Amino acid sequence: MHGVKAAELVSSRELMINLTLRELRGKYKRSVLGWTWSLLNPLASMVIFTIVFSFFLKVKPPVGDPSGLHNFAFFLLCGLLPWNFMSNGMNGGMIALIGNANLIKKVYFPREVLISAVVAAFDVSFLIEMGVLAAALLIAGNFVVPWFPVALFLVVVLTVFVLGIALTVSVLNVYFRDVQHFVNILLMLWFYATPIVYPITYVPKEWKGIPLRHIYSFNPMVRFAETFRDAIYDMRVPSWNDTLYLVVVSALTLAVGMWVFSKLEGRLAQEL
Repeated sequence: MHGVKAAELVSSRELMINLTLRELRGKYKRSVLGWTWSLLNPLASMVIFTIVFSFFLKVKPPVGDPSGLHNFAFFLLCGLLPWNFMSNGMNGGMIALIGNANLIKKVYFPREVLISAVVAAFDVSFLIEMGVLAAALLIAGNFVVPWFPVALFLVVVLTVFVLGIALTVSVLNVYFRDVQHFVNILLMLWFYATPIVYPITYVPKEWKGIPLRHIYSFNPMVRFAETFRDAIYDMRVPSWNDTLYLVVVSALTLAVGMWVFSKLEGRLAQEL
């Protein structure tokens, strides 16, 4: 059964490419600024968060070790861009099946391709944003070029993680439409439970004898934010413990996502 599904997915690679291109073309359709929005949105978030957290709340970014960089905007973007990719992929994947209900009802193809195409389209935006950030870091004096392979590896691992989540929430949302409302609340809580607008050092190591920071670090997005910062803000090799943890968690998340999807996809056409 798994071999048949794998063969179907491989044979659907052309469909995957076409659906990804469709997502990319439709992303900013009838928009005057078009793809410029993929840069303006994170820049707007950066300005707002920098004003609120750096100027008003006086959050101090760490000094890059060994890069020596000390800039809140760059510190923020190194964590915000991976977060935005995860959030967009999760939200986009969640509505992919419902948005393609007519196609699902008309013809058979591996439904996972729809979610994969959405995540792949956001991957393109993510890579563009990371490229612009890298260029800005180069101008600021961070010679990040040697660290591109590390950052790209982290992008691949994060993509696997996001795809696993997107597969799960997409099929659950078909059966239980409350899922999308729950996800909105979850993302808001998850954002502030991740060191994006503040350094991880702001989280106490212990609280009333509870190893708070250790528990906190089980959140995969904590380690994604930290490893991306290791590579392009600090310019150092991310911790092997963090990297291994992310690889294992991402692989398990994808495996669970594919299992849940396979269990529930049988009645998709009827439920839609």
